[in-house]
This record gives sequence, structure tokens and C-alpha cells, in this order.
Amino acid sequence: MLCSDQVSEISWGYDVDDGGLIQRSKQPSSSSSTLLTNGVIKPEDSGGRIAHVAQYYSNTDIKSVLTGGMATFDVYSFPDLNRQDQISSSKISVANDNNSEFNAVVVGWQVNPSVYGDSKTHFFTEWTADRHASTGCYDLACDGFVPVNNAPITPGDILQPNNGQLKITIKIFKNKDDGDWWLHFGYNNDNLRPVGFWPKSLFSTLADHANLILWGGYTQSYTGYTSPPMGNGQWPGKNSATVRDVKYVDPSGNGYNPAPWPAGLNSRVSHKQCYQVSPFVDGMFSYGGPGGCTM
Repeated sequence: MLCSDQVSEISWGYDVDDGGLIQRSKQPSSSSSTLLTNGVIKPEDSGGRIAHVAQYYSNTDIKSVLTGGMATFDVYSFPDLNRQDQISSSKISVANDNNSEFNAVVVGWQVNPSVYGDSKTHFFTEWTADRHASTGCYDLACDGFVPVNNAPITPGDILQPNNGQLKITIKIFKNKDDGDWWLHFGYNNDNLRPVGFWPKSLFSTLADHANLILWGGYTQSYTGYTSPPMGNGQWPGKNSATVRDVKYVDPSGNGYNPAPWPAGLNSRVSHKQCYQVSPFVDGMFSYGGPGGCTM
């Protein structure tokens, strides 16, 4: 059961708990201890998971046209996060939903024992053309994301957070030359290089453009179990996790600032007793919290 302050939809029906990509799954039985098979998200695993977010998202509607987004994320570790039901992550989601179809690509860092079999922090990618009804996966677990040679990082790689001193910059944009969705990566907004791309042919609604972009923190846990920390486990402030260099991206790969509030970005926090976001100022915000929510 959702708390009174945990709203699951905005505007025209987006499930913004993960840009529409909540991987809800049943409680594991004695014969099943994992939620995913080789990184492929199983659509039949529905119900039983609670997602929380602390994020900003584009103030857009179903007719909006966006061609990309980018940001720089502090990276953290949670070595004690070892339950198969728990995920702690920070990410950018680029999506398109026309009410009947939901397409999205998602990139960031996550601690996700059910996927990687460890409590380390991993760089990850994710995509779907139908809200994971039958398409999509993490990283390179299925056909979809196409890595390029000499990429600075590979989806699924382990990151060494160094207590938040590691900062990764992620840029996703629909390239004007081929129409595909390209992913560029760098450290602390420096020397961004191509990692690979999602062919436009994978998608229906997202083949042409996006109409929603989200930036921020995300956690998951089973119903009845405590939620994990988000960000670096601290409330937004001087020493908490940040998302900075938040921008939209044009088809040439150039970043540009969101419009000032209220036309620009909106914030969304699913459970304010466990997580929060700071005001969005100068292209950045801090986010996170200790978790500990039980739903």
C-alpha cells in the first residue's frame, strides 16, 4: 500500500518512479532467488516491489519534443547492500509515452545484487520499447544497445566510487546524422566519448523523439522490507550526493540549460520521510536519504 505522499503518476500517466521502468517482482520462492535472468527483465515478475525516487523531471507533456539529456553524477558505494530485493541507483532516463506505448533508455550507476551477484557499484544501461512487456534488458544482456570500439566504458563495468570523489558524466541524444540514440561518457564533464547507441529501429514512440527526461536517485525493495539508502545515504546538503551539469541536449550533441522554474524542471519525491531533493539551482541539485521505509 502506498503512502499518502507517494504518488505514482504525473501529467499524462507516466510512472515516474523509474521513468516508467519499475521492475516489480514477486517475493522469491525457494526455487527462485533472482528477479532477472542474465540481466533480462522478466515481464511476468509483477507486483511485490516498492520503488522510491528523489528526482527532477522535465516539465513537458505528451506533445513535447526532446532530443536528449545529460548530467554529471557523484558515484557512491553501498558494500552492505546485499539483499537480492534491494537496488540503489542514480540515473538519467530519456523516454517517450503516447499513453498506449512506453519507450525509454536509462543510464547511470547502481548497486543491484540481483543482477550482478555482488554489492559493487556498476555502470549500467537499460532500454525498453514496451515498458518491459517483451523487450529490453540491462547492459548487453540482449540485442539492442550497440557498443563501439575503444569506448571509455562498457555497460556493466564496475565503478570505483572513492567515497563520492568519482564523478561520471552521461549524455544521451538522438543524433541528427543517423537518428539513433547515442550514449557518451566521461569523468567530471571532461572528454566525453561515445560508448555506443540504441538503433532507432528498436523503438516505436522513441524512434522520433522523447517527451520526458528524468534525473536523480532511485531505490527498490520488497514490500514489507526496509528500503535502502539513496545517493550516499545522507539528506540533501553540503555533504550529500549531487547531480550537476543538468541539461537538455540537441541533435548535434550540444547541451543547453532547462528553462527557469516553473517552465523548466519539476521535482518528485516519493517518500519524504526517507528521501529528499534540494532546490534546483545553477544546473544542479543534491538528493538522497537514509532509507528505512517499510511499505
